[in-house]
Amino acid sequence: MGPRFDPTVLPKTGEELHRFAGELFPICRSITGDGIRRTLAMIQNRIPLQILEVSSGARVFDWTVPKEWNIRDAYIKVPGGERLVDFQKSNLHVLNYSAPVHAKMSLGELKPHLFTIPQNPDWIPYRTSYYQQNWGFCLSHNQMLALEDVEYEVCIESTLQDGHLTYGECYLPGQSNDEILISCHACHPSLANDNLSGLTVATALAELLAGQKLRYSYRFLFIPGTIGAITWLARNREAAGRIRHGLVLTCIGDKGPFHYKKSRRGDTEIDRAAAHVLTHGTKSSTVLDFSPDGYDERQYCSPGFNLAVGCLMRSVWGTFPEYHTSADNLEFIHPQQLAESLRVCASIVDVLENNLRCRRLSPCCEPQLGRRGLHLSSSGESAAVEFKARLWVLNLSDGDHSLLDIAERSGIAFQMIHEAAELLCQNGLLAVVSDKSEDQPRTEIHSR
Repeated sequence: MGPRFDPTVLPKTGEELHRFAGELFPICRSITGDGIRRTLAMIQNRIPLQILEVSSGARVFDWTVPKEWNIRDAYIKVPGGERLVDFQKSNLHVLNYSAPVHAKMSLGELKPHLFTIPQNPDWIPYRTSYYQQNWGFCLSHNQMLALEDVEYEVCIESTLQDGHLTYGECYLPGQSNDEILISCHACHPSLANDNLSGLTVATALAELLAGQKLRYSYRFLFIPGTIGAITWLARNREAAGRIRHGLVLTCIGDKGPFHYKKSRRGDTEIDRAAAHVLTHGTKSSTVLDFSPDGYDERQYCSPGFNLAVGCLMRSVWGTFPEYHTSADNLEFIHPQQLAESLRVCASIVDVLENNLRCRRLSPCCEPQLGRRGLHLSSSGESAAVEFKARLWVLNLSDGDHSLLDIAERSGIAFQMIHEAAELLCQNGLLAVVSDKSEDQPRTEIHSR
């Protein structure tokens, strides 16, 4: 029983997704503070998002929710008053989570607090110091080389005090209490691919699913990286137990090919569904084995939870030069790639929603398809594959094989296998069996 939408026909264009990323881009986000609140409020204008807060100092497993960080301004000035480094021009110029400072110092005193990328001398790096108090500035390497040996006025107008960690949660109820989790980190400042691409695609996916007749319930999380997932899991153990499938979305707006990182278990339905969609629906893709680094999939897949959560990316984090630099800007992500990423996510959801099991009502020998108008009626490759899909569904519909099982074994795209099963059900040859063997079988497949 699946959602009645076509994953190839989407309500949001790539231009709309890119435009939303552009609206979010200037905000200085961090793992706490007003930047992430403002971001979540903008997402809340589009989907039914509940914004939740957890107090600083709260224990979440082995971690403690940190103090809240906010920033108003920051600069490095020369004696004449000119700002050589200016937070107002780029929020990447400040070491994220910098402690406040206002002092005059020599170049020698300042240099230990400067961060650059010598191999890309015109780019500004993105650096953080969440859990070790420090202050600093990020600037291009060429900027640093041009600094003269004079006295500088250094100012970071920030606060680091008791407050809250903020995250957003959108819950879309389905017919089952079993859930599909879509999670993305919302804590990076002006970085487009990592992870405004994930935020915009996840928001659009929630818009697409809202109001649909869904088999599963859906939980979308917009959270600070690492500490946000840990906090949510610590506070929602019961809800975590209902998660059957999940995706972490990140770095899905650039021109790189798709990569899917498997869950810790490695052979779950989400792993298979993602691999199938990428194989049949994209020009180039790679499936990666699980590793305990990366994004929040490593929290969801920790031994105490071991959830079936994988990570969908284009270029893999840390492997492209623009990663965590000012070059990860709005020109690095593209409308066409954002739209395709949304289509891939919707297609994975479509497989999960419609991955049913069927049983032949007359299992002995092959039924006579011709008198039902189901035999091959035209020539051509498409018609041949369509007919072959019907034969595969008839042969493997024994109540044990799911439609995804049949798609994988036959090498035929899931959508065509589903259409064949729907047609055979309509002609009284198959019945859909419930996920629970003790339930009575249904005799129809709903159109997608």
